[in-house]
Amino acid sequence: MAPGMEINKDLIAASSTPLVLAILAEGDSYGYAILKRVRELSGGNLEWTDGMLYPVLHRLERLGHVEARWETADSGRRRKYYQITSRGRDRLEEERRQWQAVDAALRGIWPVLILAVSAASLLQAA
Repeated sequence: MAPGMEINKDLIAASSTPLVLAILAEGDSYGYAILKRVRELSGGNLEWTDGMLYPVLHRLERLGHVEARWETADSGRRRKYYQITSRGRDRLEEERRQWQAVDAALRGIWPVLILAVSAASLLQAA
């Protein structure tokens, strides 16, 4: 993807759960670090805000997919850390299967679409 590409909000919303769970499967983390990791994983294409991330974290916590705890950093600053639960790992595996199915379908149609667009362009040029 090209950096700075605008991604549809529905796609961002749909990908938020698997992204957050996958990041937490790497290890416990806190809000700002999760935002930074999303930006890093997307090559800068996903620029989430606090207002987008925290409702996802709170929903995942209510569902029992993540647990939260407060810790005090060496600097004295308190941070809320999130960790994935076994229930969250199960959800992540289900999300992975679903996204793989969508990915396979799209990968199957892209070449067909490219051929159709190319053929239509040739017919219009003639």
